[in-house]
Amino acid sequence: MKFPVKEIKDIDLVFGGGAMKKLMPPYSSIPEEFRDGSNKWLTFQRDWFFSGIKNLKLSPKEGIDSAKAFRHLRAIQSSFEPKHEHKEAAVAYLASLWFDDVSYDKGERS
Repeated sequence: MKFPVKEIKDIDLVFGGGAMKKLMPPYSSIPEEFRDGSNKWLTFQRDWFFSGIKNLKLSPKEGIDSAKAFRHLRAIQSSFEPKHEHKEAAVAYLASLWFDDVSYDKGERS
């Protein structure tokens, strides 16, 4: 499945809102390995959500605008609209579609 990177307005980064339906694939269409599993993309999403990340380095796939794709992921990650399980799976899955690799230092949120 392909999913296009969308243009994200600043308001969507702050509030999320109704745009989430356009920014995330339906939960049922996300492969099982991203809904109930363990892989580097789920670890990335969880570290980002629970601890924060710094020194992020993403290796985009050919034809992907890294900044635009990360902005798309940020809008999903910061939204209060979707259920957490859907948000977690969507961020991990879309990251896997748009990037070949990721490296970062885990933050130290308490």
